[in-house]
Amino acid sequence: MKILVSACLLGEKVRYDGGHKRDLFLNETLGPFVEWVRVCPEVDCGLPVPREAMRLVGDSKRPLLVTNRSGIDHTERMERWAKTRLEELSSHDLCGYICKKDSPSCGMEPEGVFTRMFIERFPHLPVEEEGRLADPVLRERFIQRVKA
Repeated sequence: MKILVSACLLGEKVRYDGGHKRDLFLNETLGPFVEWVRVCPEVDCGLPVPREAMRLVGDSKRPLLVTNRSGIDHTERMERWAKTRLEELSSHDLCGYICKKDSPSCGMEPEGVFTRMFIERFPHLPVEEEGRLADPVLRERFIQRVKA
């Protein structure tokens, strides 16, 4: 089973501060049973590590991806890259997507730019944030949907 996953959750040092958010459950418990397809929307669209932190602003249906201090809008850059990447992913036979909680590019609540576009492109695939997978009921529901 192939599952798209935020690269920082696999331990890659791709976060804005140069760090990672390696998730033990994903790497050690679920990892042996799946094939990870990694994604870091911010780095993959060409932003450096480290980089200025970003946030979502404006319309909640289609927010802008803006840097915190300098106010640079990276929305168009992210959307242009995401459109190409999502087309590539359509040939990967994905079973689901695990994204990074609170990420302005790949979080769920609020919905990050890449996650929003992923859900629009693959509306029937299960999507979950890593933090919510700590809940046994949500974890089981996600795994059942992945297997289906």
